[in-house]
Amino acid sequence: MSSSEKFEIPFQDIYLATNKFAEANVIGKSGFGKVYRCQSREHGMLAVKRLNPMLGQGDHEFGMEVALLSKYKHENLVSLIGFCAEGGEKILVYKYEANQSLDKILHRKDISWMRRLQICLGAARGLRYLHNEIGTDHRVIHRDIKSLNILLDENWKAKISDFGLSKISLINAPISVIYSAACGTLGYIDPELLDGTLTQKSDVYSFGVVLSEVLFGKLVGIPGHLDDHRFTVEMVQKHYEKNTMHMMIDPDLRNQMNDASLSAFSTIIYQCLKNRREERPTMSLVVEALESFRLSRSIRWFYS
Repeated sequence: MSSSEKFEIPFQDIYLATNKFAEANVIGKSGFGKVYRCQSREHGMLAVKRLNPMLGQGDHEFGMEVALLSKYKHENLVSLIGFCAEGGEKILVYKYEANQSLDKILHRKDISWMRRLQICLGAARGLRYLHNEIGTDHRVIHRDIKSLNILLDENWKAKISDFGLSKISLINAPISVIYSAACGTLGYIDPELLDGTLTQKSDVYSFGVVLSEVLFGKLVGIPGHLDDHRFTVEMVQKHYEKNTMHMMIDPDLRNQMNDASLSAFSTIIYQCLKNRREERPTMSLVVEALESFRLSRSIRWFYS
């Protein structure tokens, strides 16, 4: 029996657990379809994603999610409990993460700077695992890193989710190149994807946007759709170069940082958001920086 077969769940079990997919159990909607919460005796609280084929995602995205999460396990990736593919249904069952997704808590004043750092570090470790640690001859590029796809468990541990757009590279090289059409979410997409090539550095760019959101307590936007609750990557780059990043931060959050912490975190963001991929760090370097910068150590190596 293959590893994915071990995860198969009968449709009837899911149907009953969600009370026949009752609207009262809906906890969210995504590009995949509706998400339901239900209880399992064996696994506790679960999140059930049911495909709505009218929303544009289908067999490929479903298959990629099952293939990756049934094989790769890490404390900073979501836990796939099982799936159902009976009678045309496409259903994914995950462990429910009590604190929902990162985008929903960015603005909260009770989420301290230290907690935000730990969330960032956890997500960075999960992405490093996908890029560097799943095998010697291949790696995974997520392709849709954003705060909506970073879930938070009851202890605020970050879990990367939503692998439907991911690509597997089978090239044994430090940086793998895949020819691929641009995809992802506006505001987070690597500008160099316009040339049709994809590398791990595309995820690094998207992660730099997420770090910006965590620092500013607001979501990224795109030109023409901005208000006081949004910012653009260009704004981040300009504020960093003018040494005015502090102007973008909520004063209550800024008061929790020392100058060295703010400077180091801002530098990580700026490097991840470099327009040219070769100037961006790897996720291994990002993790190392996030682990060490609070000690106010030199980060000159980060530019190499």
